[in-house]
Amino acid sequence: MKSFTRSFGLILISLSVPFLLLMTSIRLLITPVYAQIEYRMPYFPADPYGFTLEDRLKYSQVSIDYLVNDEPLQWLADQRLPDGMPLYNERELSHMLDVKNLVQRMISAWTILVGVYLVTFAFAWRRGWLKDLLVALGRGGVWTIGFIVIMLAAVAVSFNGLFTLFHRLFFEGSTWIFLYSDSLIRLFPIPFWRDAFILVGSFTILGAILLILIGRRQRH
Repeated sequence: MKSFTRSFGLILISLSVPFLLLMTSIRLLITPVYAQIEYRMPYFPADPYGFTLEDRLKYSQVSIDYLVNDEPLQWLADQRLPDGMPLYNERELSHMLDVKNLVQRMISAWTILVGVYLVTFAFAWRRGWLKDLLVALGRGGVWTIGFIVIMLAAVAVSFNGLFTLFHRLFFEGSTWIFLYSDSLIRLFPIPFWRDAFILVGSFTILGAILLILIGRRQRH
């Protein structure tokens, strides 16, 4: 019975690896650092409506801070442009609230999973099956690479299609569709998200390769 329970637990751990690596990569990008680098890339498009680099750095940080802080929506609604106009209109604010809820649920799930992994590692070490756990993580790394390769291929074929599918899966109706003149599009145009998808995929693959290498060492 103990052997069956352990085997089942190892399978669950393997299956959770893609989610853990993917969410870890996403969490690394939900910081002002990514925006600061991305806006300075030579191919990044200028804002045809007038946002300067400094404006984008300032308002993107405000937006990213809102996603991870405990402030209510009114905090974001109170943000103003230099001419006194609100940074975001009602439609944009509604979408930002949806994104905040999604991000914070993701972070909560990621934090819980990290805790489960730490407890599992301690338990495996005490019970003498840490090697089996590392092998299971390696298998999870293989499955992760398969998933990310498919995702990156979709980015190469049609990023717009993947981007649209993502929003239709996680957001209701057309609440995520905006005018090119809206602040959200001016701050976060398609190249911003395309590069984010590529970086998330790349970071996740690197993590998966590391787990595969660790898992293979346990078999010798």
